[in-house]
Amino acid sequence: MAAQRAYTTHPLVLRRVTVRRVHEVTPRMRRVVLGGDDLAAFTRDGTAHPAFAAPGFDDHVKLILASDGDVRAALPAQLPHGIEWTPAEHRLTRDYTPRRVDHRAGELHLDFVVHGEGPAEAWSASAREGDELWFVGPKSSLRLPERLDWILLIGDETALPAIGRFLDERPLDAPAHVLVTVSDDAARQELALRDGDTIRWVVAEPGDAAALDAAVRALPSPAGEGFVWAAAESRALLPVRRFLQRERKLPKGRVNITGYWHREEAVAPEAQGTADAAQGPAEIPSPLPWLVARAALQLGVVDAVADAPGLSADALAARLDVPGPGIGVLLPLLAAYDVVVGADDRAGLHLGPVGEELLDDHEREEYTGHEAELLLALAHLAPALRDGTSPWRLASGAGLHDTVTHDADRYGELVEECEQLVFLLDGLTADPLWENVGTCLLTGPGSASVVAALDDAGRRPRLRVAEEATPAEVLRGHVTAPDRIDWTAGPADVAVAAKALAHRTDEEAARLLTRLAGWTGTAVLVEASRPDGLSPHAAEAALHAYTATGSPLRDSAAIAALAERSGWSVDRTIALGWGTEATVLRRA
Repeated sequence: MAAQRAYTTHPLVLRRVTVRRVHEVTPRMRRVVLGGDDLAAFTRDGTAHPAFAAPGFDDHVKLILASDGDVRAALPAQLPHGIEWTPAEHRLTRDYTPRRVDHRAGELHLDFVVHGEGPAEAWSASAREGDELWFVGPKSSLRLPERLDWILLIGDETALPAIGRFLDERPLDAPAHVLVTVSDDAARQELALRDGDTIRWVVAEPGDAAALDAAVRALPSPAGEGFVWAAAESRALLPVRRFLQRERKLPKGRVNITGYWHREEAVAPEAQGTADAAQGPAEIPSPLPWLVARAALQLGVVDAVADAPGLSADALAARLDVPGPGIGVLLPLLAAYDVVVGADDRAGLHLGPVGEELLDDHEREEYTGHEAELLLALAHLAPALRDGTSPWRLASGAGLHDTVTHDADRYGELVEECEQLVFLLDGLTADPLWENVGTCLLTGPGSASVVAALDDAGRRPRLRVAEEATPAEVLRGHVTAPDRIDWTAGPADVAVAAKALAHRTDEEAARLLTRLAGWTGTAVLVEASRPDGLSPHAAEAALHAYTATGSPLRDSAAIAALAERSGWSVDRTIALGWGTEATVLRRA
């Protein structure tokens, strides 16, 4: 049996609330109490929406603001089941943790750290009774393990709302050990501690990674099975994550670490003015830093320096079994890009701020994972455009579908990328097509998310998987109850292809749809048909799709054309949000 799923999903609903009162919790924390009819079940534009629910102590709601003050123009579109983030030039969003949800009073409490900057803090500073606020979420709630002997809660001031809510509501009957870094003693709060709990306050500058790391290392190690939850500035958490996972060797299922904010390095006013005055036309950035960082990760330089700070260049070369001249060429560039420091110092090599970030698995995926391989394939973009093929095929000699089908690690990356899909599938699982479904055939790296969404919706069809051997084995490890799935293809009432076309060419996609027609008369294609409106890289989505398959991001018309080639007709399209659609096909 696979491990328990880490999150419970919730319907995504756009809600309007108004300010009821504001008060200062401490000189460093301002509480805004909000209320309104949208916190209860309500109907908008003929669609009924459930009451607001945020059962998790660290749930997040996304506040919607606007840099030009026109919040209404910045609002996303509410779908019957989900949210579509339509383009909005002046939209600003910030995530906040509900400090308290009072269903009886119809109130939501949000706490804002008073730091004098940022759009959300500025809004809270000027908030007055009756002011409106729009928000979306939460999309999910953390599921804690059922049996624990202790929980460790680590955070800075931004984590205090979540920590305070945990201690108030006690979702877990186990001693809580709390560590909080604050900018000064005035930020301390009265928290609902019980016998057996402990708390330690550490005064440190916001985002001070060394202070947080030292404080965590100084904590005693409680006996028994525990869970560590941590939230603070993203870079400051990197050494904490490394310590817990690599030195304390806590399994991933017992650690939840989230970067609540990201500190930008300040530029002195006079330096900023000089930079602005000297700024000329925008330059196309060099790929050199990216390639150097990739080499450092592939060779093991970053991990070696992290594990043994103070290494000399010769010792590093010997440790990695890389000839000295090679490392000698690399180190000056790694130092120039702040991956390492001390390349010319007797103290030896240490990680720089960029190197510390590269210790995070998510950060290094940008340089060594599937997306990195797609980026490298763009070196063949010009000949691919000329030949009408995909850059991936020119770079690797095979199509992306063939590559991932025979590479379990790469297919596993696709499955993990599709985990976010589970938050978007309410519209699909609520569709009437499931009313008479006894058997569902699944294909594509998003299949595990479809299984989870069906479970959340109380749908219990018999499940089959139509995948080649390697992908089937990969999917097995991502499904909560793999023993209730038939891992062989066969006839079914409906087939769901979840992100199955995203790594296939048009010809490969047509062949898949033809195969599905041999097993069922109804199929559903779950695919991204347009860029995610919240993504800063939305403009690159079509190019990424072309790199992978030789086709741009397939919109509804392109999906319909593929379906018709394979003997299907489009019955309807279900908008799921975030640029994703479910296209229901019937066999012609």
